[in-house]
This record gives sequence, structure tokens and C-alpha cells, in this order.
Amino acid sequence: MRSISAQQFGTIRIPVPPVEVQREIVRILDHFTELEAELEAELEARRLQYHHYAEQLLQSQGDVPRMRMGDAANIVRGASPRPIQAFMTQDPEGIPWIKIGDVPNDGKYITRTAQRVSAAGASKSRRVHPGDFVLSNSMSFGRPYISKIEGCIHDGWLAISDFSQHFVPDYLYYLLRSSSIQAEFARRAGAGTVKNLNADIVKSVVVPVPPRQRQVQVVELLDHFDTILSDLSFGLPAELTARRRQYEYYRDKLLTFEEKR
Repeated sequence: MRSISAQQFGTIRIPVPPVEVQREIVRILDHFTELEAELEAELEARRLQYHHYAEQLLQSQGDVPRMRMGDAANIVRGASPRPIQAFMTQDPEGIPWIKIGDVPNDGKYITRTAQRVSAAGASKSRRVHPGDFVLSNSMSFGRPYISKIEGCIHDGWLAISDFSQHFVPDYLYYLLRSSSIQAEFARRAGAGTVKNLNADIVKSVVVPVPPRQRQVQVVELLDHFDTILSDLSFGLPAELTARRRQYEYYRDKLLTFEEKR
């Protein structure tokens, strides 16, 4: 670790422009900061609006059929060979071993893993296939991910498969992430500090199952809103990114001076 002593810090030369110039620089940079804060506030308001609208779309009312998750999909717990380290392998032919750290916090898909298990380890685990969902039952409690690879999951995951008769995959993803379903998971998992979401709990949750065409329409709307809120090349996120770069550019320009001779 690098460090700097007070004595060394005291030898660093810094520009000291006239106070009037300092005040003007502060005024300009404060203005940029205010503009950035306004964009952040607007983006946060859009996020709240999106979440409200998403909940309304996903809480299908009226005569929409409702089913227990266990009747609409196959839900099983993962399994771990013991001791797990005895089954880890560097062999590229090994089976991907899916862990929570393999997925970004805001990620949707599982595309690769850092570790693999041997065929013997896989036989003692739970295999998932591309298109299957995995649901965390402890860490990142209740968070769904879609696997794009064939791999194995340990007992900290639940696997959800065989749902295509009732759900469009992206609709099921949005549904499982909705506040109402997440709150129901939490309620049924108990009030302890460490919640445990087992397969029976997920199977027992009743969810709306609208017609497939309606599911497709909901997915298209929510995908569009998600792009507006998160795509750095589009809309407010792009404007906010550009504003931050602009601020950094002018900050560096305004605070750089040629030394007076």
C-alpha cells in the first residue's frame, strides 16, 4: 500500500490563483454540480415511476388466471457434493459450478463461472440447462437469474424449469423480481435476520398467469422503460454521463495553471 507522510504532503506544490479567480472557479463548478444533481433527481423520479408502473402491469387483476408456482413450474433445490473442494477441477471439460459471485449485482443472465466441478461432483449436485431460472435462497435473497449455460448449482440455489407452458421467460423474470412477489417470499421465509427461501415456499406462492400475448406486451413495455433508465447511450442516463464528463473536463481545465515565473 502506498502512503504519504505529512512532511512529504507539505512539499507538494499547488496553484494559488487570486481569491477572485478561486471564487469564479467554485461558482462554475458548483453550477455543473447543481445541473448533475437535477438530472440525478429526475432519473430517480423516473425510476420510481417505472417501478410503480411495473407493479401495476404485473399485478394482473380481474379474471386473469392465478396458479401456485409449483403447479406452473418445476422447482427444486440445488445440491452440493461434500467436501466441495474435493470435486473442484481445472479440467476445461468440467461442468460449470454456479455461485452467486459469478453474476453481477444487477445482472440478469448467468453466462460463465469461475470454477468447475468434475463429473463425479456434478452427479452429486443439481444440473441446470440454458433457459432455466436459478433463484438465490440465502445470499441476494429471492433474486432470480436466467442461466445461459449448462451447469450445476449448490444448495444455496433453487432451480426453476419447465414453465414454458404458462410463462414467457422474460415475463416470469419481471414477475419474480416484482415488489409484491419479493415481499411474499420474505413474508413466508420468516422474520429472522437470515432468511431461507426453500422450494416449498416458492411452490406455494400464487401468481397471475395472463395470456401469452399479454405477457409479451408487458415484457415489451418493461424492456422499453428499462432501456430508458439504464442504457448509457440513450435518454437521461446518457445525458447524465455526458454531464459528468463535461464537469470533469472543465474541472481539470479550470484547476490547471502554468506556474508563474
